[in-house]
Amino acid sequence: MNNKLHILFLCGWYPSRVLPNNGDFIQRHAKAVSSLNKISVLHIISDENCIKEIEIVSEVIDGIQTHIGYIKKTNNPILKIYLYYKAFKLMLLKIGLIDVIHLNTLYPFGLLALHQKIIKKIPFIISEHWTGYHQPQASTLSFWRKLISKIIVRKAAFVCPVSNDLKNSLEQISYKGNYKPIPNVVDTSIFNPEKIENSVFTIIHASNLVNEHKNIEGILQVIAKLQEKINPFVFKLIGKDAHKYETLAKELKINSNSIIFKNHISHQEVAKELNKSNLFILFSNYENLPCVILEAFSTGTPVISTDVGGIREYFPEDFGYLINKGNQEELLDNIIKIQNNFIVNKQKMHSYVKQHFSEKVIALEFNKLYKFSLK
Repeated sequence: MNNKLHILFLCGWYPSRVLPNNGDFIQRHAKAVSSLNKISVLHIISDENCIKEIEIVSEVIDGIQTHIGYIKKTNNPILKIYLYYKAFKLMLLKIGLIDVIHLNTLYPFGLLALHQKIIKKIPFIISEHWTGYHQPQASTLSFWRKLISKIIVRKAAFVCPVSNDLKNSLEQISYKGNYKPIPNVVDTSIFNPEKIENSVFTIIHASNLVNEHKNIEGILQVIAKLQEKINPFVFKLIGKDAHKYETLAKELKINSNSIIFKNHISHQEVAKELNKSNLFILFSNYENLPCVILEAFSTGTPVISTDVGGIREYFPEDFGYLINKGNQEELLDNIIKIQNNFIVNKQKMHSYVKQHFSEKVIALEFNKLYKFSLK
């Protein structure tokens, strides 16, 4: 007997030809739960290169039926809403009957989930990842957005922020719902510890490299100071348009032999780079639960991170160091500590990730909620 449910992943963010890396953490959740259920992905995005009003691309990616609706870009908000809704209805016809909607990012796509709950009695759960619900960012949310979002949250069977910290932020702005935090997922078959001996102490940072978020300039300023403390070492900066920071590195007089810039690389390559590194650093101004920290743990790579968002909730003390936001001296001192005498238990780190964030564990957590929501 086939007990698999048909789950619609309704995604405000998802990798597409417009934004290839947008919401890749949502794609990982979809891949995880596809081991237990049939998953269909639905995502709609404006595309300035779209010739038709609506273009729907349907393909199987990682075994998941994925439907992306590309909408012709328009400055007319009413036309935009109409096209989004029309694309949504067209894709639903392709997808067929569904049991539960798994909404990713509650606004504005939550309106579509709410519509299906009212019209077809299809329950929905929400996964939420957005840092914009933390203060002070949350204070800029419009009245109407807050009002609509409160209704969506209240009508959801479950709301699953990726950390308790994000849950608290949502509750502080009066988004009252049935909360069940579920963290991000790690493919522990890719992020495995490998025994690689480095002749040179190697530090890595991989992210979207948005300075306002990840404080890349602060990292480079610390790397410049590190030259006076450790020699030799290599720092790898990895992410979209990494080479745009070359000018700053030269201004800070960072030795070109001590720094490597790499543009965006695949998931598998990130795992290899982490395995070739002695330390991963994250110097963010704000976060929820960055996948890359968990991926570093899974490869047995120690981490230094700012103590922001929900990071502390999933950061065992012997896996690295948490530091204060923006404190360059702390970052510098702790890099030196890692280089000098930090004891790494790679297998312990990998086992921790496997027990809490593996595809199997996360799939089972969501599967329970799908079944409860149907009751």
